[in-house]
This record gives sequence, C-alpha cells and structure tokens, in this order.
Amino acid sequence: MKGVILAGGNGTRLLPLTKYMNKHLLPVGKHPMIAYGIHKLRQAGVDDILLITGSKSVGLYAEYLENGRHFGVNLTYKVQEQAGGIAEALELAKGFIPPGERFIVLLGDNLFQDDLKPIIQHYMQEPSGMAMVLLSPTDRPHRYGVPVFAEDGSGKLLSIEEKPANPRSQYAVTGIYMYDHSVFDIISRISPSARGELEITDVNNLYATDGKLRYDILKQWWCDAGTFESLQEAAVHMKDELP
Repeated sequence: MKGVILAGGNGTRLLPLTKYMNKHLLPVGKHPMIAYGIHKLRQAGVDDILLITGSKSVGLYAEYLENGRHFGVNLTYKVQEQAGGIAEALELAKGFIPPGERFIVLLGDNLFQDDLKPIIQHYMQEPSGMAMVLLSPTDRPHRYGVPVFAEDGSGKLLSIEEKPANPRSQYAVTGIYMYDHSVFDIISRISPSARGELEITDVNNLYATDGKLRYDILKQWWCDAGTFESLQEAAVHMKDELP
C-alpha cells in the first residue's frame, strides 16, 4: 500500500506563524508537524509516500525531508499550483497510484496516537471499490465533518455533514482516508463547492450514496493541529512519539 500526505493550504488560522512558513513545517514538540505523519505511515509499513504541497513550500520540504531516506521511506513530491480543495490535491496522486492498488491519505495537520496497521488490515479485507474514513470521538463536532448513522442501530454510515449547526453524532471525520484507484473516477463526478473547491466530503458522500463507505474509529488521542490551541495540545501528546 502507498501513502499520500496532503500538506498544502494557507494555514490562515495560524497567522502570523504561517505568513512565511507552511503550517505543516511548524514545530510540534521537537519535530516539524510533517514528521509525525511520515512516522505513522512508516510504522504501519507504508514506506512509499507522495507528498503534495504548494509551490512556495516544496523547496523547504525537500531541504528538510530530502528523499525520505533518513525517515525510512521513499518520498516523491508533487506541487498543487493553487489551493483548490482537498479532492483537487488528491487528484494529483492519480499517476502515483497504480490501477487496482489501494492507498492511504493523511492530511498533514492530523496528529494522532493510534497505530494504523490494524486499521489498514481491516480496510484490506473490504471488497474493491470501497472507501474508508476514520472517526474520532469529539466534544466539538460542529467544527468538523460529522458522520450520520442509520437510526436502525446497524451502525451504517449514511452520509457526512460538514460543520453542522446541530450535529447528529459526537464523532469527527478525521483527515485519514483509504481508497483504491476508483476514487479518481469519483472525483471526476463532483463539482466545486460554493467556495470554489473540490471537497473531500463530497467525494466521501458519493461513496456513501453508493453504499461503499466504511469507517473505523480511532481509540486514542487525535487532533486537527490547525489552531494555536490544538498546536499546543499536540506538542504535549506527541512528545514521546518521536525521539
């Protein structure tokens, strides 16, 4: 299985820190944020990784990460010329993923403690053409994409609502996804949202509509390190993840 880390975006919630530096290179404890996602993929046996970022930042990543050898992985870089949404960035991975192969996607600002290996094994048992999202319990679901489950108690994931005013569950959809090559056909079926971006929630909802969206639940700490508060929280929780 290959991995894709999406590390673009403008990081506006972390201004002025992100005025001159991509947020995924900001320090979390002793290491830049990006190092933790790479570590988690390598820990799970995923060592062939595509990193997608903006043109202003790719040189900084290459200087720090080089080809990934010091991290035990093989890194390839691709540039998203303009921010056009997570799904648009993911579409750039099409040439990196061979037809029929499954892969895992991380948003670079998602930090977590779970081992991904058993979750990947769970996904690999699913039929081809399926997608999987990872969920985490949260007391602030209105800040995230929120899963909507069937009311019959089956646990079936029906859809995802993006930042709902009245969340229908106490889970957040994390920025950890698993797909096979069929996702690129799904991306071709969606249109830009009101903010002019190709949204990953729209991709996942098409899988849900087709009955092909599965989920697993993270058991340990997770956060989206996109605010000053969560960045400080991450430094505390991730301090022992990397030496």
